[in-house]
Amino acid sequence: MADTKALLMVVTSHDRIDDEHATGVWFEEFAIPYQRFCEQGYEVTVASPRGGAAPVDPRSMPEDKDAAKNKAALEVLGYTLPLREMNVSTFDAVFFPGGHGTMYDMANNPDVARLVGRFADAGKVIASVCHGPAALVGATFADGTPVVKGRRVTAFTNEEEAAVELDKLMPFLLESKLRELGAYVEPRPIWRDHVVVDGKLVTGQNPQSSGSSAEAVIKLLSQ
Repeated sequence: MADTKALLMVVTSHDRIDDEHATGVWFEEFAIPYQRFCEQGYEVTVASPRGGAAPVDPRSMPEDKDAAKNKAALEVLGYTLPLREMNVSTFDAVFFPGGHGTMYDMANNPDVARLVGRFADAGKVIASVCHGPAALVGATFADGTPVVKGRRVTAFTNEEEAAVELDKLMPFLLESKLRELGAYVEPRPIWRDHVVVDGKLVTGQNPQSSGSSAEAVIKLLSQ
């Protein structure tokens, strides 16, 4: 296929909040975009900080695991590539699905920060949804400026974190951290489908925004 786009999806490797709360990637935030990207004919590569099988938050596991679209996504999550092996120059865009695991292994991960910074310096599409914007927290341009400084974004809100009763367990609150870094966070009422596009930076607020976030990426890549 002529001009086939190559897209990197990066999911969490972290599987626990504490002894009582398992976590991982939130399934629909990976599965819906993955399906949309595959439908576009993109070459999709899936990586994670540690590589290997990526944990899926049990609260998000689909009821019908054998449905074709769910089965394909689960199979891909069964073996991801190590993030450190990814070469930014081979991809047109990167997409970070959420899940509370990202709050632990994306925000302060040097491999994640390096990858996002290089995508930003190259002017490539960077997208994330829900807790996925945790991947933006430690990333800077080559000159040290935070990638999100002065940018319009959204993410899983403090109000949504409180609604799921995990706000007291998080290492930080994502909405607050993005504001501290100089981002202009644009929240909407909880559980609303909401996506913000600022140049080539795409952010979605919550699981309900998974499909819309993917569509925003597809639109940017078609320009």
